[in-house]
Amino acid sequence: MPESLTATARTSPDAPPPLGATADGTGVEFSVYAGNATAVDVCLFDEHGAERRVSLHRHAHGMWAGHVPGIVVGQLYGYRATGPWDPTQGHRYNPAKLLLDPYARGVVGEIDWRPEVFGHRVEDDLSGDAEVRDDRDSAPYVPRSVVVGNGFDWGDDKPPHTPWDRTFVYETHVRGLTRTLPDVPEHLRGTYAGVAHPATIAHLTRLGVTAVELLPVHAFTSEPELVQRDLTNYWGYNTLGFFAPHPAYAAAQSPQEAIHEFKGMVKLLHAAGLEVILDVVYNHTCEQGSGSGATLSWRGLSSATYYRLDERGNDVDVTGCGNTLDMRHPETVRMVLDSLRYWATEMRVDGFRFDLAPALARGLDDAFHPDHPFLMALRTDPVLSRVKLIAEPWDVGSHGWRTGQFPAPFADWNDRFRDTVRNFWLVDLAGDQAGHPGHGVSDLGTRIAGSRDLFASRSPLASINMITAHDGFTAADVASYDHKHNDANGEGGTDGSNDNHSWNFGVEGDDGASDVIEASRRRAIRNLLATLLTSAGVPMLLGGDEFGRSQQGNNNAYCQDNEISWYDWDLAKRQADLIDTTTFLIELRAAHPVLRQRTFFPGDPIDGDALAALHWHGADGSIMTADEWNDGGTRTLQVVFDGSDVGDDRILLVLHGGAHDREVTLPAQTGVTRWELAWDSFYERPDELPSASVAVGAELTMHAGSFAILIGA
Repeated sequence: MPESLTATARTSPDAPPPLGATADGTGVEFSVYAGNATAVDVCLFDEHGAERRVSLHRHAHGMWAGHVPGIVVGQLYGYRATGPWDPTQGHRYNPAKLLLDPYARGVVGEIDWRPEVFGHRVEDDLSGDAEVRDDRDSAPYVPRSVVVGNGFDWGDDKPPHTPWDRTFVYETHVRGLTRTLPDVPEHLRGTYAGVAHPATIAHLTRLGVTAVELLPVHAFTSEPELVQRDLTNYWGYNTLGFFAPHPAYAAAQSPQEAIHEFKGMVKLLHAAGLEVILDVVYNHTCEQGSGSGATLSWRGLSSATYYRLDERGNDVDVTGCGNTLDMRHPETVRMVLDSLRYWATEMRVDGFRFDLAPALARGLDDAFHPDHPFLMALRTDPVLSRVKLIAEPWDVGSHGWRTGQFPAPFADWNDRFRDTVRNFWLVDLAGDQAGHPGHGVSDLGTRIAGSRDLFASRSPLASINMITAHDGFTAADVASYDHKHNDANGEGGTDGSNDNHSWNFGVEGDDGASDVIEASRRRAIRNLLATLLTSAGVPMLLGGDEFGRSQQGNNNAYCQDNEISWYDWDLAKRQADLIDTTTFLIELRAAHPVLRQRTFFPGDPIDGDALAALHWHGADGSIMTADEWNDGGTRTLQVVFDGSDVGDDRILLVLHGGAHDREVTLPAQTGVTRWELAWDSFYERPDELPSASVAVGAELTMHAGSFAILIGA
């Protein structure tokens, strides 16, 4: 048996120390919540793996704590908790299971999921979740928590604090972004240091993005079923620890150095004017469902506290991942808030995108509540209320779609924008070619104007506009595939969405696509990007869309840590051209405040409201009528953004989603005699655009499936 000692109690039983492991120069103070435990040991491991157990003292309200003298930063540790085994009540205490500290700021080692380690079902071995408790020691097969310190030289670091109306989000993956970037040294590719490398920053700043939104960087693990298929969890939505940076993304070898590398990345991105937003997964953990998942941390410390359970002690799953954190319990809420504050203060990130956010705001009745205590805490916290907060406004539970329903200061991912824009430029274009009516333009106009129907209680800046995200087709694939091609995932094609709002222009994928088809696809991508960048709201670009990155038709590449997901930086001319186009459109948006409205445009844009600051016109140049606005066959529309109130130009957008060329009469506008052509998606590059000045009331030839931007003169 390992040596067993008792830690020193240095605080009042009613006032335990802060949760986690705190080094103080004389030793380390350990503190952990284990609500119904009868005993808790902290387990200390030496460099040979030998274990020494030290008993902690019970404090009030389920806290256990104690000071262990003589140990220092770098110490490996875990917990073992003794208590009732009563799964029907959510109690799964089992001292045979070594548990990670939920507050561990460093993690070392990986879970050994291999079946040959145990000789039978992996899920049964580590879980201890059967009716009869499994008392085999899990310590040889699970990671260790690590004691770390806080020191780092931040120098004159200054967060950019970019206003929402100037924010442009670039969603990317730490590993995939630089895994093949040739100007980044090999040993730094796919790491935090790689993201902060001058070559990476040069690309981001050249584009003009203002915020880098990183897919999960909290320590995570792969699901056992993925390991058994020789795959790994690439995206990272399978959290092992909410305070520790994922160690595999660090070029550094030790947990302490990994923290410094992450901080160094933030510091360098800040110096380049770039904010850092983290995609965070507080809705579930890697322990999966209680019937098949592992006991690794929270389940062994207080399953009844941390997880939403039914009356029989089984996990309630509104995440699709087996379990749901119970944000009705104050200890769970405290853990999430403490994690967020740690990343916002100690790691200095600038905001958070909350995965499956409705799961965090379901109350005692299981329904979503915009005034849920967790959301109220975020809105009133002196630290967290001042960073960017973004909701993925859906989960898989009952009534889980909540776009537009999160309270200020949240912004929401706008899936209606994504689907509507894709429908106009792809689905309806295909339908028009076949002679079928489409969706019309009323919803498209509403999205371009800021989605007032969804965000009227806030502002256009509450809408995170997107045409693609990590979950789904890339922009290149949405214009190349009618169907998902997910065979590499090993799930028989059952994973990933079947509702992609895409069109392949007549040929599935690249094989057999003619030059005409390829040109049409590239134009469609430019149309999608232009709509994103001229619409009211906050644009988000999926990394790689700026050069037409493909995932070979895989719309759920969560387990593809390979060339399917990595950015291929060996760019063809067409890809370099698309980067130039994307950069031009971003610069155009930045130069024109009328495209970055902080409030909704006043007036009714339909039927000739003279006070409207935004007017939609038909192909004949006249104000669009309500009948035309709601006609599913309308394929051409124009809109004038009147920027006079904000000291800006009048900007005309002409969107022609028809399958054939068309002459369009440019509309009249007070103070405008001519419209100067600024950009046309028909041309591969901005510098190929011919000089064109068209008089008000004259005609402009719009090519099939094209988008033009003109400036009033």
